[in-house]
This record gives sequence, C-alpha cells and structure tokens, in this order.
Amino acid sequence: MKKINILLILGIILLQNTFAQNEKDMLKQLILAEKNRAKSKIDFQRNPNTTNYDIKYHRMEWNVDPGSSPAYISGTITTYWEALESMNTITFDLASNMNVSLVQQNGTNLTFTHTGEEVIIDLPTTLNQGEIDSLSITYNGNPDAGGFGIFEQETHNGIPVMWTLSEPYGAKNWWPCKQDLIDKIDSIDVFVTHPEFYGGIHEYKTASNGLLQSEVVNTGMKTTHWKHKYPIPAYLVAIAVTNYSVYNDYAYEGTADEFPITNYVYPEDLSYAQNNTPITADIIEIYGDLFEMYPYANEKYGHAQCGFGGGMEHTTMSFMGSFWRQLVAHELAHQWFGDKVTCGSWEDIWLNEGFATYCEGLTIEALDGHNDFVDFRYNEIQDITSSSGGSVFCTDTTNVWRIFNGRLSYAKGGMLLHMLRYKLGDTDFFQAIKNYLADPDLAYGYAHTIDLQNHLETQSGTDLDEFFADWFIGEGYPSYQIEWYDHEGDLYIKVNQTQSHGSVSYYEMPIPIKIFGSSGEEAWLRLENTYDGQIFVQSVGMDVTNISFDPEHELITKNNAVNQNPSLNLSEFELTKQVWIQNPIHDTIHIHFPTALTIQKVSAFNLNGKKLLETGLTIIPADHLPKGVIILQIETNLGSVIKKIIKK
Repeated sequence: MKKINILLILGIILLQNTFAQNEKDMLKQLILAEKNRAKSKIDFQRNPNTTNYDIKYHRMEWNVDPGSSPAYISGTITTYWEALESMNTITFDLASNMNVSLVQQNGTNLTFTHTGEEVIIDLPTTLNQGEIDSLSITYNGNPDAGGFGIFEQETHNGIPVMWTLSEPYGAKNWWPCKQDLIDKIDSIDVFVTHPEFYGGIHEYKTASNGLLQSEVVNTGMKTTHWKHKYPIPAYLVAIAVTNYSVYNDYAYEGTADEFPITNYVYPEDLSYAQNNTPITADIIEIYGDLFEMYPYANEKYGHAQCGFGGGMEHTTMSFMGSFWRQLVAHELAHQWFGDKVTCGSWEDIWLNEGFATYCEGLTIEALDGHNDFVDFRYNEIQDITSSSGGSVFCTDTTNVWRIFNGRLSYAKGGMLLHMLRYKLGDTDFFQAIKNYLADPDLAYGYAHTIDLQNHLETQSGTDLDEFFADWFIGEGYPSYQIEWYDHEGDLYIKVNQTQSHGSVSYYEMPIPIKIFGSSGEEAWLRLENTYDGQIFVQSVGMDVTNISFDPEHELITKNNAVNQNPSLNLSEFELTKQVWIQNPIHDTIHIHFPTALTIQKVSAFNLNGKKLLETGLTIIPADHLPKGVIILQIETNLGSVIKKIIKK
C-alpha cells in the first residue's frame, strides 16, 4: 500500500541506550527471536480462537448500493474449512456493530453467539482433525469506515462510489472472516449485487479480485461474479462499485504470455487513465526479468480507481487514487512482494513496503537510467536521515501509522534492500530474491525477515546476522569521517564513524570511494570497513588529487566529511608497503610481510564484491577460488592493505 498523505510519525523506540555496551549480542538475540517467531508463525494481532482450522474456500455474496445513506452491506459468506484439531465450535472475526441474522449448515440452523468481535458457532457434531466442513453466515450492517477507509461511500463527479480497503485489520469490519497472517484462503468466488444504474443512465460496474465470470441483470439489479483461484489473505479481498469505464491494456502483447491489464476508471478520467496506464505493461516485463513472471498471469492484473490519495495492492487488482508512474510501479510490485509472498507479521511489513518502494527505484533505473536512480536513492536517504532514530523492524503493530511509517517501513526498508544489493552484488542479490519468491514454503504464503535473510545468505555464502542486527533492528545511520593522503603512488585512507543512535556501536559495511587523478583519471575503491579508525593502504597508479565518499548514494548515511591529511604518511605505515604476493597465483596464495607486522585477517572478494573467503592464514589454499581477478583485503595491526591478484 502506498498512502501519499501518511505523516512520517516516529515509531516507538525499541532499543534504548542503556544496553549500548552489549548491544551487538542483544541485537543478535532479537534476530534469534525473529527466527523463533518465524518458526512458530506467531502474529500478535491474530485471534487465538481461530487457529484450529484452515480456510479452504469462501463464497462471498454481497448486496451493496453505493448511493445508500448510511453505508450498508448485507450478504452471506459460505466457508469451507479443514479442522486442524478436534473441534466442537468454530470462531470467525466480525466487528460488533455488524449483525449476524442466520448461520446454516446444509439447510439446518446452527446456534451461535456474537460477542465482542467474535462469532462463535456451535457445530452439530465434533469435527475431527483433517475433516472438511462448511457453513454459511448471513449478516448485515453499517460497516466501520475507520483505518485508511475500510468501507467507504463517496461521490465522484456527482456519482456514488463505494470501495473497501482492509489493510491491516479492517476485513472483520465488513465481513465475517479469519483475519490473520497465518492462513490464506485457497480460492474465492465473489458475487456483488447492486442497482444496475444510478439515476437511470449511469451503469454501475463491480471491480474485484480474479477473473470476471459474469454480469447478470434481474429486475433492475446487477450481480457481478468474480473468481480468484490463488491463495489470498483476508485483508486483500476487495470490491469497488461505481459507473466505471472499462478498458484493457496487455502485458507481453502478441506473445504466448499475453494477459490483460483491466482498468476500471471514472468516465471523467478516462482519457487521463488511457494515457498513463499502458506503462504498466512495461513495468510488468521489467519485474518479470528481474524476479519472475507475474504471479497471477493466469487471471489478470488491473486497476480500479477509488477516492483516496494513494494505492492499495489488492491481489490482481490494485485500487488507485491516481495513475502516476511511480504509484503504478509501487502497487504492481506488491503483486510479488506482499500478495504472492506476504509478510508473516506486521512487524515485518517492510517485506511488503520496502520491496515495493525499492521497485519504484528499479523502475527508474530501467526506464530512466543510472543517474535518475542515483537521484532516487539520494531523496530516499534524505527522508530516512531526517530523524536520528527509528527501526525498520516495526516496534508497535497496534499502531497503523507506525506499521505504515513512510520513513521507516518504506524508505529505509527500500534502501536496506539496496545496501544488500551493493554488499552482495547484483548476481547474488537478484538470484536470492528469485529463490525467495520461488521457495515452496513461502510462495503464495507468508514470510518473515529471517526467511529473506536465509535466502540471501545461502545464495551469497555471506553471514548477514551483523547486517540485519544493525540495519533491520538497529536504529539510525552512520556518519563517516574520511582522511586521506597520497604519497608516491600509495593512497592512505583512514575511516572513522559516528552513529546517530546508541543502538548500534558500528555499522560494518563496504564503503565506496571514488578517486580522481591529476590527469583526469577516475577509479573506484570498495573498502571493507569493519572498525573505527581503520586504515587502508593501496597502490593506485595515479597522482590522486581528490577523493569522494559514496558519491552515488549506495549507503544510508549523512553528515560525512572528507579531508586530505598529510600526517597519515607516518613511517610505521611504510611497513604495510612491504606486504607482497607473488602474482599471478595458481593453487596457493602466499602473503609475504615484514616480521614487525601482524596479519590479523585476510578476505578475498570478486570484482562484484562477493566474499570468496575469510581466514587468518598467510599461506592460503586457493584451488577452490575462481579464475580471474581477485581482490585481497589484508588487515594488519597497522592498517588494511588491498591487493589485486590474478588466479590462473
């Protein structure tokens, strides 16, 4: 979901300065707690009384009138479910202001109570584990339009319009459901009955999930039937009714993969929409190349125009307040990230919103080019660093404004993904995302942050506990103080760092440095910065006149300083110049160094930044390393030395 008018309200601080001395261990404990939550699939807002069954199917029959006052809905929800344990009752979530008039099973009335926000139904016989049963709930009422507009009736150009938006907790406000982030409904049939016309001339149409099956008119009333055959959480079920104009764009047009992009728009905005929605097909193909084929290609993608200042990614049909390109890109991205794979807890909402935000950037990269993508990252970082604290990890899932905090869940979540891409390299990053989407335990189901982390680690061979402790759970951002000096072709760089928030003692990240030579040369360095005061020494083969820290905004950072400092050319650092490696290498890397120097750690990387090995040895078996150029970072007691070697 993208709500353009959401205030950037600060979340409640989870990690206080009081544990600064041991924060790394405590942050890793929180990562472990996240792993445990993932295993048990706990969501703090679920109803524990609905965990004993698995929803298989809903037949949803609704009666609405966009012009009614007050707003009103009536209908019957028929549910098929499988018992996960022996059960004598079944419980559904439904707001207390809705009225249940009848519960039936095979024509027999069942007894029930509607207490608080629960409908508790007595089953006629005990249902054993593994058995499937069904019943129908008939109800009516004036739905609560709280939250972001759960059930709204407004007008456009003088014509009534009604629409729903249930994220995160609103489904139960307008229909009896199982509202959690554990159980997806396997398939649904949606039947919406409403007046055929408004004012005798404006024909109403219904937009919803899945494929349109039929529109049947009977004595002035129209019933529209939509069918959706993919698993869907309750909060993504949606309907909208008004005098829509309907037209199709097509993704992969003219190929065997072609499918429709069906647009339901206000007639007065038809020309505007027709000029703006065709880009959707291009973005679908961009995401298809980066991730995988659109996950609901057997049905459709679509847009339904509604009266709010943003968008909502209902499965196969996003509800849209407008059709500007970045909003289209954001809601479309949710079909992969949020709809196919849905966050398994609102604590992990960034898996929905961070991905969709980053996909806005990927769209800019693909359609507008590298420089515009750099500008996108700059603007995101400006937003993120406008305050010194705040965690991507959602610390208060009872507060919808914290869940959908634009600075943290959206912008910082999106840039967290970009930093992972920078850290791991394009090949491993995008392959890990493909693996995440294809994981049979996650696809068309739910995921937690640790699931994404596991795929990134498996693909890249990189331990990311520290990264996620700092950037997902930790708060704030680093500021870098860079000192440098060029002496006789050797570049000395010293890196210091301060943190905006006490929850993180040091952000360990590779940092990008661009160097400029006296003859117009330019080159890039990637320094694996792991501690404060770290010194890097590298032969650069040019007379360096200036350096720039992170000029393309790869990192979430602010208030950085770069200064030339001749005092870095201290005599003791000359020892690091005596580190040498016979080059090229074959089966062994043999590091030669003076006895006054201590080798603390050796790391090897490919040109994309993927770590190939890490060791404390100075004679290193290299038969398993790939052929080609390898970057060695040798950490000594007097600084770090970077060497480029070739493996034959």
